[in-house]
Amino acid sequence: MSWRLILTVAACLLAPSWARASAWPVEWTQRLEGLAEQAARAALPAEARVDIDVGAPDPRLRLAPCQRVQPFVPAGQSLWGRSRLGLRCVEGASRWSVTIPVVVRVTAPTWVVSQPLPAGTVLAVEHLRWAPAEVSAEPGPVLGTQSPVGRTLARPMEAGEVLRQPHLRARQWFAAGDTVQVRWQGQGFAVSAEGQAMGPGLEGAPVRVRVGGGRVIQALPVAERRVEALS
Repeated sequence: MSWRLILTVAACLLAPSWARASAWPVEWTQRLEGLAEQAARAALPAEARVDIDVGAPDPRLRLAPCQRVQPFVPAGQSLWGRSRLGLRCVEGASRWSVTIPVVVRVTAPTWVVSQPLPAGTVLAVEHLRWAPAEVSAEPGPVLGTQSPVGRTLARPMEAGEVLRQPHLRARQWFAAGDTVQVRWQGQGFAVSAEGQAMGPGLEGAPVRVRVGGGRVIQALPVAERRVEALS
């Protein structure tokens, strides 16, 4: 017997009984797929389709045998497009934790651009169609069911692109100095009063508003000359 064969046999006899990543149990992949779909569907309409592709673990991993594993979403990971999921051993001789690549594809009805459009286009009915599309292909929130007709494009778009909130210019609901309706809302109550805007009311951007007694509050523009108090 050659010395190479002797060393190989000895290594096999002395090696600990740790599982190679290539022997990754099918059940573990199924657990990860289930977690990904559950998390992705939490904020999706019922008609959305979710496809999960769980990648292969690093083949260099050596994992100790485990009687019970637990899938988890690592901090900072969003299950949308390319992401990662975690799997930890919670019952076994040796505790371990690994992360696995995953691709979450979501197809849902949404607003799609029907023709190439330059930046600055004011959207009309003929520019859009409501159709199923992969909404997870890019970051950025998609629009709801409300029609974006009349909104202005912030950048050029190609035919077939999904229309997303960042693609639209922010609306200006009022100008600095305008009188606005301020609404305070809490648990079980809602109060309204007039105030004076101290800056332009841009969609999604807080603005300072002077209310009764000269007090200045932070508010969020929500409609024509209307804001909701933030403080």
